[in-house]
Amino acid sequence: MDPDSPPPGSDSAGGTDLRREALIASLRQRFALADARGDAEAKQALFKEAVYLNLPPELWQEPPA
Repeated sequence: MDPDSPPPGSDSAGGTDLRREALIASLRQRFALADARGDAEAKQALFKEAVYLNLPPELWQEPPA
């Protein structure tokens, strides 16, 4: 692999990881829905998914109101 090439899943023009941003947006949306429903099991599943994807809660959780 060429050391100067962008990492897999990156937008070579901007250098941003579009896949990662899409995952974060998805987690944010699903967490907000689970929170609105008061669904603790769904929220726990999202935390597990985020750990698997190596996305810390600070990236996708809404700050406390």
